[in-house]
Amino acid sequence: MPTDLTDIEAHKRAAAERAVELVASGMLVGLGSGSTARYFVEGVARRVREGLEITALATSEETQRLARTGGINLVDTIDRPLDITVDGADEIDSRRNLIKGRGGALLREKVVAHASRAFLVIADETKAVPKLGQGPVPVEVVPFLWEVTSRNIESLGGQASLRTGARGPFRTDNGNLILDVAFADLTKPDELDRHLHRIPGVVEHGLFIGMAAAVIFGGPQGIRIVGSLPAPAAG
Repeated sequence: MPTDLTDIEAHKRAAAERAVELVASGMLVGLGSGSTARYFVEGVARRVREGLEITALATSEETQRLARTGGINLVDTIDRPLDITVDGADEIDSRRNLIKGRGGALLREKVVAHASRAFLVIADETKAVPKLGQGPVPVEVVPFLWEVTSRNIESLGGQASLRTGARGPFRTDNGNLILDVAFADLTKPDELDRHLHRIPGVVEHGLFIGMAAAVIFGGPQGIRIVGSLPAPAAG
């Protein structure tokens, strides 16, 4: 029987709240984007109102608005690694490899994750997959000659579709386009990662390979942690 949507939201919130426990005063924190990361941002904002003192960097304009509304102190540049970044994911395999970006913020999400001492993923159990590629891989591309870029991506064995919105092609916060690419075989995501980066016009893609220190899953049986979490917060 499929999991009830209300249960899924509760599982997302539970995973996010477990991550909130890891945030301490004085930290520089990366705030992810998407429905699960939203619960994390709201939890951090609640703790800020209770006296937590942190500085944060948002991975999207939407998260930035949410964090500002919650009273979180934001910066848009950093001079040291972020202590922790917490974000969601669309697919997670057993090796903690991810597909992200179906919400459209993959470029900033990857930059922030890479700039962090610890990158943690929060998700409900439905995001766990036996193999990546159950859905498309988002690829952010520059608008110039995007059709050529699309054909080059398809030469790797994928079927690309231009993401659209209510007013035409979807635009990222960076002004780029997104191609959602279905790959028939994604058994070697690390190789696909390298091949995509070699294509001119590709800005970034949604394969996050070997980046997540840990995944916090929320599910019917409670919290399940895969990988190693940082030490519990002291403040």
